[in-house]
Amino acid sequence: MFNIATHMDFEGQGRAEKLSRIIIVLFGGVGLVWGYIIQQFSQTVYILIAGVLLASILTIPPWPIYRKKPLNWQKPRPEPQATQIASDDTKKKKKN
Repeated sequence: MFNIATHMDFEGQGRAEKLSRIIIVLFGGVGLVWGYIIQQFSQTVYILIAGVLLASILTIPPWPIYRKKPLNWQKPRPEPQATQIASDDTKKKKKN
């Protein structure tokens, strides 16, 4: 129905984590300074919550910025049992 990407590559995960930490620390620092200036700890908490919400919106969904370098997976090897059975069958046919 909808083609929504649900994956994030390895480097994108690191980028998202770094961005979320930066946002939360900045909002926490600004909130702490603002709360100290106006002497209201609740303002510090509100600003920190706003930072967490912003960081969540920017980093939890797999935005295209986090999917720039997908991993190239190797093709699976054939099962050894299936190849041995096939080679045994060809040997039997050659003998007959």
